[in-house]
Amino acid sequence: MTDVAAPSPAEPTALDTLVTEFSRLRDPETGCVWNRQQTHESLVQYLVEETYELVEAIESGDRDGMLEELGDVLYQLVFHADIASTTPGEGFDIQDVAAHVTEKMIRRHPHVYGDASAPTVDEVIDVWTAAKDEEKTHRTSVLDGVPLGMPSLALADKLLSRAERAGLIDANAPAAVNVQTEDELGPLLLAIVASARANGLDAERALRTTLRELQREIRDAEPAGTPES
Repeated sequence: MTDVAAPSPAEPTALDTLVTEFSRLRDPETGCVWNRQQTHESLVQYLVEETYELVEAIESGDRDGMLEELGDVLYQLVFHADIASTTPGEGFDIQDVAAHVTEKMIRRHPHVYGDASAPTVDEVIDVWTAAKDEEKTHRTSVLDGVPLGMPSLALADKLLSRAERAGLIDANAPAAVNVQTEDELGPLLLAIVASARANGLDAERALRTTLRELQREIRDAEPAGTPES
């Protein structure tokens, strides 16, 4: 009778190795003292910095830079997950993070994993929004979930979309300033900042002040208890 060899265990992937070595890096006895002392809060600055470096690599078309910066962002994700795995009251690891985001990805794409149909981008957005609404029934405002620490221009774009949902802005109304391309928009934005600077004004503060006013207008326009749509 011919002996059947037992299947060999699967070789660890590069991601498996990273997770394993990271646990070693933060080992209470033999790991790096700096890494052991870090918290979610202390790492925020590095996560923000690495994210901006990745954006720079993407926008400049730097392939090698993208490879490196994606790795640095992944390092931060693994770092936070490892901290969570050893923190009382948190108790999740990178596998739990991956499982959670996979489940959410499938849930929000019923046109791929279920019976819904969405052949166009607009229909995909409608399906995705409806799936998200089912998850976020606890929200009472279209502003819930908007991270107010975003860069002001990104925050402005986000708040304008929420103002449209609240009925404050007509999405089909003509643009106040008719720019057709980002090549036109960039110099215009720079000129606005230059004008503010020449007059001793803080463009960042001015925009964020206006955005706070917009948030108040959105909340005032919402009926009490209106969920995010």
